[in-house]
Amino acid sequence: MPTAYARCYDPAGDRYGIPTFPWKFAPDGYATRRQLRVRGLRPGGQEVAAQLMRTSVRRKAGVSVAYLYRVDRALPVRPMTSRKWGALALAMLARRTCPKCRVVYSYCIPVSLGMCVLCADAEAQHAP
Repeated sequence: MPTAYARCYDPAGDRYGIPTFPWKFAPDGYATRRQLRVRGLRPGGQEVAAQLMRTSVRRKAGVSVAYLYRVDRALPVRPMTSRKWGALALAMLARRTCPKCRVVYSYCIPVSLGMCVLCADAEAQHAP
């Protein structure tokens, strides 16, 4: 095994405290949160069972980590209720409404601007 994989391979959990495997080499029976969601499951309060690790120049620590959960202990996803759908619709409406001109757009207002593009352009023109 190359040194990059050797650094990320600790199946007993001696070095990192939990079993650690190189990226894309997870054993059967483990899945990430996203993989569980695709199967219609959720972790259901269980602790992290293992982790995937790979070296990364983009991270300060030098590694990227993905946590793994046991599939056999995962629970089904809770169904959305009508109240949850309503709350989600109101939250999305708030994200699409400009706080300055109160116009509802078909896209989410950019967080970096804090208002719609038209209001931001008008404000930029009036600034000295």
